[in-house]
Amino acid sequence: MEDTITITTELSDRHAWALAQLVNRIGWNEVRINAVDDDDTYLMREALSVLRKSLAESGYAPR
Repeated sequence: MEDTITITTELSDRHAWALAQLVNRIGWNEVRINAVDDDDTYLMREALSVLRKSLAESGYAPR
């Protein structure tokens, strides 16, 4: 199990919704072109999933 960290930030309502939309819409291809390899892509997508969950738990869950 990896160590975890807590990141705290403040966003405006508009920014939180925009970020929630982004992490909801971003797909494999968009992440892959910014990753070193497929393993890196999977890791980035897992991190986006954690961010998506945190936003949803804060009330920012786009359909």
